[in-house]
Amino acid sequence: MELTDQYNKETATTIKVNLMQVLHENTILAETIDYSYFGELISNLNHASAIFMFASGRSGFSMRSIAMRLMHLGLKVYFVGETTTPAIQKDDLLWAASGSGTTSSIVKAAEKAKQVGARVMTMTTNTSSRLAELADVHILIPAAEKEDHNGAKSTQYAGSLFEQAVLLIGDAVFMALWKIDGTPAEELWKRHANME
Repeated sequence: MELTDQYNKETATTIKVNLMQVLHENTILAETIDYSYFGELISNLNHASAIFMFASGRSGFSMRSIAMRLMHLGLKVYFVGETTTPAIQKDDLLWAASGSGTTSSIVKAAEKAKQVGARVMTMTTNTSSRLAELADVHILIPAAEKEDHNGAKSTQYAGSLFEQAVLLIGDAVFMALWKIDGTPAEELWKRHANME
C-alpha cells in the first residue's frame, strides 16, 4: 500500500501534537511534585549497602532503566524478581514504584523489606495506599492512575504519565547522585554492558 503525501503530512502533524502533549503533561507534573523528600531519598541511596528496585509492567521498565544508571555509578543494585537477586538485608534499601500503591507483589516486597529492617522508598499516585504507608520515604507523583479514565490529570492512556514520570525522576536523581560522586562520564562508561 502506497501512502499519499497528504497522509504522511497529517500523520507527522498528529505525532508532533501527541509528543508535545506528552511533554506538556510531564512539565506540568514536574511543577507540582513536592521535592522536599528528595534529599532523604538521595541520602538513603548513598548509604544503602545494596539497592533493590521493584515495579511491575511499564513502571518496571522505567525502574530497570534507573537501576542501570545506578549501576553505572558503581552502586550495588538489583531488580526484584531476577534470578540473581539476593535476599534483602537490614542495611539495604528497597525503591519501589506502583501507581496505585496496591500492587500485591510490590506491597509484599515492601512488607518483607520492613520485616528485615531495610529502608523502603516508594513512588505512587496515592498517599493513602498500603505501599505509601510502608514507606520510610514516599514520593507522591500526582499523575492519573491506570483506571482514571476521565482525562482530568492526563489525556494519555492508562498510567502512561506515571510511568514516564518514574523514568524522568530516576534520571534526575541519577544526575544529582552523579554530581555528588564526581566521576567523569568516561569512567562511568567503563561499567556499561559490553556483552550486548
